[in-house]
Amino acid sequence: MHVSSTTKRRTFSTLLLASVSIFAVMATPAYAQDTSPQQSTQSDDTSDTATTENDSDINLDPIRVEGEANATAGDPTPPVYAGGQVATGGRVGVLGNKDNLDIPVSITSYTSDVIRNQQADTLADVVDNDPGVLTSYSYGGSGDRFMIRGFVLDGDDVMLDGLYGTAPRQLIDMSMYDRVEVVKGASAFINGMSPGGSGIGGGINLVPKRATDDPITSVTTFYEMNSQTGGHVDFGRRFGKDNQFGIRANLKYSDGETAIDDEDRNSQIGSLSFDYRGDDTRITVDAGHNEKNTDHGRTSINLGSTLANIPDAPDASHNYNADGTWADFEDSFIQGRIEHDVNDHVMAYAAAGTRHMEEAGIYSTPTITGTDGTMTYSSSNIVREDTTNSAITGARVKFETGAVSHELNAGASFLQNKSHQAWAFATGFSTFTGNLYGATPSSYPTIGTPTGDLNDPGLRNINELTSYFLADTVSFLDDRISVTGGIRRQSVNTKQFDLTSGAQSSNYDADEYTPMVGIVGNVTDQVSVYANYMESLSPGETAGSAADATLTNPSEQLAPYTSEQYEIGAKADFGSFGGSVALFQISKPFSYKNASNTFAADGEQQNRGVEFQVFGEPVTGTRILGGITVYDAELSDTQNGTNDGNTPIGIPDYVAKLGIEYDLPFLEGATINARAVHTASQYVNATNTLSIPSWTRLDLGARYTTEVHEYPVTIRANIENVTDSDYWASANGGYLTMGAPLTAKISLTADF
Repeated sequence: MHVSSTTKRRTFSTLLLASVSIFAVMATPAYAQDTSPQQSTQSDDTSDTATTENDSDINLDPIRVEGEANATAGDPTPPVYAGGQVATGGRVGVLGNKDNLDIPVSITSYTSDVIRNQQADTLADVVDNDPGVLTSYSYGGSGDRFMIRGFVLDGDDVMLDGLYGTAPRQLIDMSMYDRVEVVKGASAFINGMSPGGSGIGGGINLVPKRATDDPITSVTTFYEMNSQTGGHVDFGRRFGKDNQFGIRANLKYSDGETAIDDEDRNSQIGSLSFDYRGDDTRITVDAGHNEKNTDHGRTSINLGSTLANIPDAPDASHNYNADGTWADFEDSFIQGRIEHDVNDHVMAYAAAGTRHMEEAGIYSTPTITGTDGTMTYSSSNIVREDTTNSAITGARVKFETGAVSHELNAGASFLQNKSHQAWAFATGFSTFTGNLYGATPSSYPTIGTPTGDLNDPGLRNINELTSYFLADTVSFLDDRISVTGGIRRQSVNTKQFDLTSGAQSSNYDADEYTPMVGIVGNVTDQVSVYANYMESLSPGETAGSAADATLTNPSEQLAPYTSEQYEIGAKADFGSFGGSVALFQISKPFSYKNASNTFAADGEQQNRGVEFQVFGEPVTGTRILGGITVYDAELSDTQNGTNDGNTPIGIPDYVAKLGIEYDLPFLEGATINARAVHTASQYVNATNTLSIPSWTRLDLGARYTTEVHEYPVTIRANIENVTDSDYWASANGGYLTMGAPLTAKISLTADF
């Protein structure tokens, strides 16, 4: 049943008022409490997380547990917050690392505690804690794809320590990373244009593991149903005068069948980080290798154009893909960053990195053609090799003009990606037939003549992004009010080459400016309010080929388009727990062949929403993490007005997530946890005639830390989808991604 836009707006307004009211109620008790001293202790794990020790009263004084590996000068990583699951801030692009209360954007930084204690394997496992993020598979494959504030973020557009282009793509293993930072909102100014053009609703930044002041020697063995086994070694040391030098190494290997029938995965992961922290200079170098191999992976499912209804999801562990399929993803990267304090007012910085990526696979993408589960299977052999180079440099200058303080940030960035590709599809695009619930093909159609050389893929395209940025943050009234204004000039150059002849087939150049304005007001030491206007920049879409004889501009690439965001919100830090509420509106153009038969960006998608998040340790021994995001998304100015007022594909009315951890008072070192995820129904097509139902997933877990021969030992056990629910998890992109089955994980970690 289609819900009218008027009804949706009323529902949206009601939920918005409810969320603001909840936020106000949450804040009220805290002001009624008296402040008292509060202490923190190091957690039983080896990273710089912390737990809070206090009495039964809620303490107002904000907790700041300083990370051991961070120098106090320069641009230090924000410390961990009470409860250890999130940090007090994160990297806000070119503005650097900032405290959450002091920035006019929404950011959540998930720490190593979350990664370890939830036994997160890939990036999708971590961001599954965020109510503003939905996860799915990439088109036709099994790589991770994300949706933030209702807009797609592809694996190509994940950042590594503030740089685009150097993070692994498709499947990112979490054993190398200390934190995952989720920045929400159109952010082309603070991060620059993403290489893949996605990320309109926000971005994700990975923070590599680095040496802490305490030595680290950690060995983990783990098992994941059905037969995934492996081990992980984590080693870190500091040395030299005043522990100026640090080194951190991680190695991980796993292999075996997943909880999905006949799906096998192999992971080979290694990383090495070096850092130097001097009196006025800081250097980091991070290198890594991320290799993921999948045999008979369960991929996403396409939908036939004549399908009248969406069939129910099959058994949660059923593998409906064809036998003989496989996909190999291999990424190697190295990246360095240097900061130098020129004097007490000026810090210069530079970062540069490179990544080489190789992917290959035999794919057999299924398409549902009948409501009884009948499916057809195509086949393809795809090979790709990318080399990406990325760099940023700039200076941060602090000075005062009377009673007003300034932080001026200016710099430039550059990214180049060279992609070599080759592919082959089934002869005559023939297909095999199978069924979603029963027999699947034991093989796939014969693959025809390739485009390019599958053994030595040719140069397909070269993409270059160059930008220059300038920003000033002015603070006054004893720094209680801060205003940030900035602008970035972005240049895009794309060259495409014919894989048969090697000749250049197109050359695309464009320039755009993206501004940003933000304001933060510190109402009290515990509460701040903020507002921002930001833009996101994406490359223009390309019109269809001359095969469409009615098209007036075949193969034309449109100019880059900007998406606009307006946001207001409030953030609270009550010492042991905190939260935020944000209202946002993002408008994005979209393109189609208009009434004049010209491919043009004449339409618009507008996503409005409210986000409510909570985190921390409100009561000693009890930690919370989660929230709710409510959407009011709508299409307008569509072709012939056909879909005006409809909801865009894959955006639910709301998403709610809540995780709770509880330390057992009768057994020291024991913790139990639970997480519930609920997603409302999603439309699968722009006409809103097909949809997938809402779904709920429950995860349970426990861990126990003790000492064996004076060495800390931690046993962790988690069960995801404990009820083994069968559900379509996402309609992102107009294709279906199925939710994972009941999956049990257990690990044992010994720290020496």
